[in-house]
Order: sequence, then C-alpha cells, then structure tokens
Amino acid sequence: MKIATLLGAASFSFLALGAAVRAQDAELTVLDYPGFETPDFHQPYLDKNGASPTFSFFGDEEEAFQKVRSGFQADVAHICSGSVPKWQESGLIEAWDMSRIEAATTLNANLTGTQIGGEVETFFIPTDFGTTAIAYNPDEVPAEDVASLEVFRNPAYAGRIAIPDNVDDAWALAYLATGVTDWTNATDEQFEAAAAWLREIHPNLRTYWTDPAELAQLMSTGEVLVAWAWNETYPTMQEEGRPIGFQREPTEGSSVWLCGLVNMVGGPGSEDKVYDYANAFLSPQTAPVLVAAGWGSANTAGMGEITEEDLTASGLGTITAPIFAQLPISIESRERHAQTFEEIKSGF
Repeated sequence: MKIATLLGAASFSFLALGAAVRAQDAELTVLDYPGFETPDFHQPYLDKNGASPTFSFFGDEEEAFQKVRSGFQADVAHICSGSVPKWQESGLIEAWDMSRIEAATTLNANLTGTQIGGEVETFFIPTDFGTTAIAYNPDEVPAEDVASLEVFRNPAYAGRIAIPDNVDDAWALAYLATGVTDWTNATDEQFEAAAAWLREIHPNLRTYWTDPAELAQLMSTGEVLVAWAWNETYPTMQEEGRPIGFQREPTEGSSVWLCGLVNMVGGPGSEDKVYDYANAFLSPQTAPVLVAAGWGSANTAGMGEITEEDLTASGLGTITAPIFAQLPISIESRERHAQTFEEIKSGF
C-alpha cells in the first residue's frame, strides 16, 4: 500500500454532538469510535431519513469484538483493517453487495488492496485513513528530541509520555523503533525485540490513552509532553490555541492506518439503511468535511479538490520518512500481539 498523504481527526462542537444525540434513527445502529457520530459525516443519510443513526461506542476494537460476541446487536461497524480477519473468521460480518455502493468505482485503489475477500465477496469497505506519529509540546520539548523515536526512552520525559491503548498503534511504534516497517512477515526475533522495547518504555508512561479527547486534555494541562498520537490531536489542539507539534518524520518513521465499514450478520435494523449510511459516509460531499476535521476519505471523487496545503494544515502532507502500514495480519499473530500487549500493560 502506497499512501503519500494521510488525514486524522478533529474536534466537534457541543451543538453538533447534541444534535446527534437528540435525533436517533432506531432502524440503524452503528458501532463506532467516539467522534464519528457528527452529522456532517453522514449528512446525505440525515437528509434522506430525517435522523442520524443510533450510535454505540467503543474505545478499542477488541472491546468492540467482545461486545458483539457477548450479544450486542449492531447493523454496521466502523473498524480498522487489522481487525477484519478476526471478525470475518468469527462469523460476525457478511459480504457487501458492492453494486449498492455508489462509490465502488471511485474508491482509492491504494486502499482497496486491503479489502478482505476476493473480487466476488468484499467484507470490508475502506472509508477513512490517517496516521499515528509523535505529538509533542513544542514549548517544552525541543524539535531535536522528537527527531527520533528514542524520545519515548528519554528519561527527561519519564512520567510525561503516553501511547495508545491500542494493539495496532502500540506495535507499530515498537516495530518502527526497532527497525521494522512491515509486521505482516515479522520474525519471532523481531517480535521479541519489539516486545522488549514496549516493556522498556512502560515505566516512562503517564498512561495508555484510550480516547483522543483524553489525550488532548492531558497534553493541554501539561501532564503529557510527548505522545504517540492519532493525527486528530494536531488540528484539534491547534484549533483550541494549545501548543502542539506533530512529528511524522522521525528517523525511524511513522505509521498509517485504514478504517472502514463492515456489515454485521443478523443486524436488527434496516439493511437498506445500512447501505444509505455507507453511501453517505463515502459521499463526495462528505470528503471535504472529513478533511477539515482531519480524516481522509477513501473516495477519490471527493478528495480530488483537496490541496496539499489543506493536508498539511491537518498535519498530513506528503512525507518521505519510512511508513509502517497497519495492515491485517493472521488471527494467530494478532492474538499473540494482543496478549503480549496486555501483559506489558500489566507490568509483565
């Protein structure tokens, strides 16, 4: 996967969130990360159906997986590509009818290569993409200190560092720091080196953050000076006038992620509205709104008018540093990474 420019998230107004809460369509339940419920991201759905879907939130995709396995019923879920093999193997999702996806012919070819399934069956529709890199307070952290991922081992920042409570992001950081840019074929030796690196930085951490708003608050108060962060933190804090830098080009590189929609088996709502929602999320009119918020749309028809200046303003312009693509890995390998990460967080 070759991605030259990537986009991240942003803040949403209280009024927009309030509107999403007040108007909920009981015939469509979307399982998602917090923040994606803003009506601007599915305005065509709202125009057609008169209300936003009902949203249920999760902080981590393993949490979402267990939530569904325990009986929670949703019609569509918004997850990242790395989780899709596990969801498919577990029988939680069904193939999309791509003839009903209006953007099927204009999806970014560099992103559709990560779809799960063959040409006939597609279980994952890419919708948005972004990056994880070093967010830092430039008033207290000199630029030279974030020129390398060694900053996470720097004792000067002990207790004021945070990384995501997210398997893919944490391991992307660890692999990059230990010289690996592709985890799809990582050796046991490379895995153990990355695990050792995560164990080494564990005592330096203030926290494993679970929500971008939580991280922005920690950085705004000065509790955290350096973080491995989704790029939404950058435009969010800039908009609030908070000191923030976003280093996507440390020597070792930064990572990229791809998320999309999966169609849940046995969803209790309207299947027609599942497709209404997917088409709204991928609508060309949604792309500029996503970009303004910091995400990139997988629909090239909407991204064509976005300038490099716009991308840079979101912290997502073209870079030349190494890129770790958070692509799907085998279920066995993912379980190994997830279990080891939980052990590391517990101090083992």
